[in-house]
Amino acid sequence: MGGFNLSNIQSLCRNYTNLSATDIDKLIEIEATLKYYAELTDCYMFIDCMMDNLSHAIVVAEAFPNKEKGLYEKSVIGKFVFESFEPAVFTAFKQKEKSSISRAVTQEGITVEQNVIPIFNEQQQVIAVLIQEKMVKMQTTPKDDFQNMPFALIEHIVEPNSQPIPVVSDLLVESIILTNHENKVIYSNPAGYHFISELSGLENFDNVALDKILPFLQEVYDKGDDVFFLEITIDRKSFIVKKIPIRSQNDKVTLLIIHDLTELKLKENELMMKTFAIREIHHRVKNNLQTVTSLLRLQMRNELSAVNASAFQEALNRIYSISSVYELILENEDNAEERVDVIALAKKIGHKMIGTSNTATIQLAFHHEHLQVFCHSKKAVSLALIICELLQNALKYAFVGRDEGAIDIHFMQEASTISLHISDNGVGMQEVKASFGMEIITRLVEYDLAGSFSIIPSEEGTHTQIQFPVSEEVFIVND
Repeated sequence: MGGFNLSNIQSLCRNYTNLSATDIDKLIEIEATLKYYAELTDCYMFIDCMMDNLSHAIVVAEAFPNKEKGLYEKSVIGKFVFESFEPAVFTAFKQKEKSSISRAVTQEGITVEQNVIPIFNEQQQVIAVLIQEKMVKMQTTPKDDFQNMPFALIEHIVEPNSQPIPVVSDLLVESIILTNHENKVIYSNPAGYHFISELSGLENFDNVALDKILPFLQEVYDKGDDVFFLEITIDRKSFIVKKIPIRSQNDKVTLLIIHDLTELKLKENELMMKTFAIREIHHRVKNNLQTVTSLLRLQMRNELSAVNASAFQEALNRIYSISSVYELILENEDNAEERVDVIALAKKIGHKMIGTSNTATIQLAFHHEHLQVFCHSKKAVSLALIICELLQNALKYAFVGRDEGAIDIHFMQEASTISLHISDNGVGMQEVKASFGMEIITRLVEYDLAGSFSIIPSEEGTHTQIQFPVSEEVFIVND
């Protein structure tokens, strides 16, 4: 066992995780048996927990088998665990099932085989993972020329006709750099040489400590023998530096793997600027629609005939329906894909139109059977106008001479088709007459939604149905 006792394990969990006292007690019980499993399987056993508000994990318990020469020279309890080095650990956390990997890099830079299982509490939440490690054995013995090089760099050598070609690291776009105990470069692939030369301004850096010519790497070397990675931004360039200490009989070797993120960061910034620009356009569209609405309302204050007032109100309803789409998009600042909740849109339009109508008391009901429908802004505008027209027809014609009524809006999913039903308990539609509103509905359904519009015979009131297929611009999610 490592040097930490039970109180230290409790301290780590309390300081670095959000586990409850009951969860910690469960881990302590499991920790008490680790030594037996380590001896029985001749493997190294660990318990890792996810850190609170961080994407890393932390080692809270360990047990080693009794061996003259072990995998680990010292305890790793309290060390951080990174997903890029031990992906199986994080897969077990995320997928809540056993995970294995034949090549993981430990906190001491050792390549091991890992088997990981999640540990659950009584609420079936993953509170930690139990890890079993054993050393990976080389399938072939390296030739003398490569005997002193880290095997991770030479395990993919191809030797046609016994003539070795450059190791695979020479073909990588990542910078691969090896330094000795004085932090002097003893190997670099072409990308690594270009990285050092570009940032230091030197073409020859033999016998010069790397942290002296590239001071920003000092923090990486200060971490001692720990596996470590750091994101660095310097001179408008961004990098992720991964440090892996490698054991050697004659020297202390450090492997640096440096990935250039500069182009990725630039694209992220461009995407962010485009997102801001699109949101600004949405703001302006919404504001312009509100201006048009205000002008129409001013005009309506003049003495208008009933027919003209009705036409103005219909125009206002259509404008409000379009504006509602942009309001829903702007409510969510993280809505980069401009997705619109269609059911929320229907409720927003419906309640507004009921509130502004001069019709008698109308009960508006929504049914969606836990279905969630989302679509992109263009489709949302079409749906908004369709819903607006159907509700306007119901409010205008269904309840003539009545004091009250009911309108039902029902969303359904049938295989890969979405159905929208709008029905009322009004006087019913004796015949379908051509009108501007009916033309809007037909054209938008057929051309924008690639769907169909129909009027379903009903014993009471009017029942309309719109069907349109799920597509790249329409998303459905069932709870």
